[in-house]
Amino acid sequence: MTIVLASQSASRKAMLDAAGVPYEARTSSCDEAELKRELIAVPASEIALVLAEAKAMCVSVSMPGRLVLGGDSLVEVGGRLFDKPKDRKEAAEHLRFFSGKEMHLVAAAALLRDGRVTWRHADVAKLRVRQLTDSFIDSYLDSEWPAVSGCVGVFRIEALGVQLFENIEGSHFTVLGMPLLPLLGALREAGEIPA
Repeated sequence: MTIVLASQSASRKAMLDAAGVPYEARTSSCDEAELKRELIAVPASEIALVLAEAKAMCVSVSMPGRLVLGGDSLVEVGGRLFDKPKDRKEAAEHLRFFSGKEMHLVAAAALLRDGRVTWRHADVAKLRVRQLTDSFIDSYLDSEWPAVSGCVGVFRIEALGVQLFENIEGSHFTVLGMPLLPLLGALREAGEIPA
């Protein structure tokens, strides 16, 4: 069977492709900014789960009977949540703030069928950002901008973004933006992929 991915995320598509999970990608019309404004003083993992569910819900209502996967990633550093940078200047500001700090990257996924949540999971990876010089930040963004403009945390771990960190604890898939191993277990349990 084919699941529906409520996302156009290149990273999530690449993970599903590599894992051999058949899917069809749809764009979700979910208003993430509005939802985030409503989720004040809520832990980052719960925010990511709510957003993953909302993205899947926006697609699920128009696809009866289909299993829809929604996902979301959040970055928290120093008690602050960060969104994707609006422009290169903001990307540099984010990187300067991250310098020398521990980044918590939350990746959440939810499965819905007929508008009902059948499974949800959030995972956290801890990434220690090394001390970043202004000259490194400039050269990094010269190479990686605008590719990282759509990346929360301003990095692609599979590219030059790996140079931002001195230590990473947690699943590689979580860092890429989806708790893939728990998701595969849920898909096996639902009979969507071979057990």
